[in-house]
Amino acid sequence: MIKLLKFYQDRGIKIVRGEGQYVWDERNNKYLDLHAGHGVAFLGHGNKIVIDYLKKQMEEISTLSLAFDTPIREEMIKELDELKPENLDNLFLLNSGSEAVELALKIARKITKRRKVVAFKNSFHGRSMGALSVTWNKKYREPFEPLVGPVEFLEYNNIDSLRSITEDTAAVIVEPVQGEGGVIPAKKEFMKNLREVTEKVNAILIMDEVQTGFGRTGKIWAHQHFDIKPDIVTAGKAIGGGFPVSAVFLPDWIGEKIEEGDHGSTYGGNPLAAAAVTAACKVAKSEKIAEQAQKKGELFMRILKEKLEDYKIVREIRGLGLMIGIDLKVNPSMAIKILQDEKVLSLKAGLTTIRFLPPYLIAQSDMEWASDAARKGISETESKRVAS
Repeated sequence: MIKLLKFYQDRGIKIVRGEGQYVWDERNNKYLDLHAGHGVAFLGHGNKIVIDYLKKQMEEISTLSLAFDTPIREEMIKELDELKPENLDNLFLLNSGSEAVELALKIARKITKRRKVVAFKNSFHGRSMGALSVTWNKKYREPFEPLVGPVEFLEYNNIDSLRSITEDTAAVIVEPVQGEGGVIPAKKEFMKNLREVTEKVNAILIMDEVQTGFGRTGKIWAHQHFDIKPDIVTAGKAIGGGFPVSAVFLPDWIGEKIEEGDHGSTYGGNPLAAAAVTAACKVAKSEKIAEQAQKKGELFMRILKEKLEDYKIVREIRGLGLMIGIDLKVNPSMAIKILQDEKVLSLKAGLTTIRFLPPYLIAQSDMEWASDAARKGISETESKRVAS
């Protein structure tokens, strides 16, 4: 019998159904899903508007090359136009965050005719060869070297390190909140200085918003917190309401230099993806998801700080909107396992951080549930540490 390769550690439960911010296993146990498929299910599982749009599109046509027009793409463009990053009026759809990063890097090289890319320590941008090249963790990179280069990694949130961005730099790629690296928000002054430096040397600033974008941080785009305008924005995860789709947004001055054959994708921008993005945009606007994320994120952080303030192994609780990290002084794996035993799904970030990526539908009662579960997990982790 064929064996399915697993690149992720098995969590030991079989999920059979999802609705809103909850999932159920085969024994009908209900879980609060703060894992959300690495943040994909920000609009909740089984969002009715998304499902209705996908069903309707499947009955019409589900596969079509970008060489042909179709009404659903026209509707998508109309809906997305109100939500797109400012001044980035050119769009290409792909299937994953890694693919979006690959295209952004290719474009930067073509436009600048330079090769060097600058990224940041603790960054994560994907696992394909180009995206992996700008991902910091050596565990991911080293087995596949040599990768695409040259790439230089600078200190995140360190303004002095930006001196390494010079006239030979094609692009700088940065996350407004480092997700995989430990849920680390950028500092406003750092981002402002980064924008100034890249403009000075004519390097392209790529904002990787695959995880942060589309409302999760309390703004539709997380870079809006810093009052800057990047040259390229990559998006994914939440933008499809659970359907596999990613996007690259470009300004006119870059878009007009892109030529036929520079890139392509068999499935990119297919009618189902366009339907999913259209529906997600409708939900984002009608539900005011960014505003909800901001208010609920502030409440969730406050509850977590109140319930976890007494534990010595809690280094910091940080985040932006509904992207929250509980940073410990120890490996968080035991606490994450206890959270799951308490029917709360979470995931690890960096070496020491418990990461919560809840759907915008999360209620205060869910936050109390998750905070109590985190308290139990951290309490038992701390007790074991003291005992040893």
